[in-house]
Amino acid sequence: MKKFLTIGEITKPHGIKGEIKVFPLTDDISRFKKLKRVFIDGKEVNVVYVTVGSDRAIMKLEGCESIDEAERYRRKTIEVPREEAVKLEEGAYFIEDLKDCTVYDSEGKELGPVDEVIQTGANDVYWIRKPKELLIPAIRDVVLEVNIEEEKIIIKPVREWMDED
Repeated sequence: MKKFLTIGEITKPHGIKGEIKVFPLTDDISRFKKLKRVFIDGKEVNVVYVTVGSDRAIMKLEGCESIDEAERYRRKTIEVPREEAVKLEEGAYFIEDLKDCTVYDSEGKELGPVDEVIQTGANDVYWIRKPKELLIPAIRDVVLEVNIEEEKIIIKPVREWMDED
């Protein structure tokens, strides 16, 4: 399991005083208000303050005092140590942990690693790109088992849930 979890991506500077705009990669954007420190490029950075909008967070990081300094953070990810991450409900997983899990069907056929998890609103979708592109709905009727420790996901055979008309 990864020691750090990605919770956001810095999109661009905000204003001229060194603030940054962050696209959240977490279900609960309000969790940003509780941050005291984050990790960017593996380095610990103290958080001065955070304001949260409906779909973005504005952060002020210690030592970032100008638009030029904020520009250096563009497109970087914000991580937190796993032990500081929010607690999940039973049967819920961090997207970070699902990526790279290998998907097998219940007959033992290897389908490939999860490359991305697409959040559609109704349900998540596991996206396998190689060896053959496959989109797997993350619903109980399809996903039989998720084992993060073994990086393994078991699903029903594709022919049982995919309409091939």
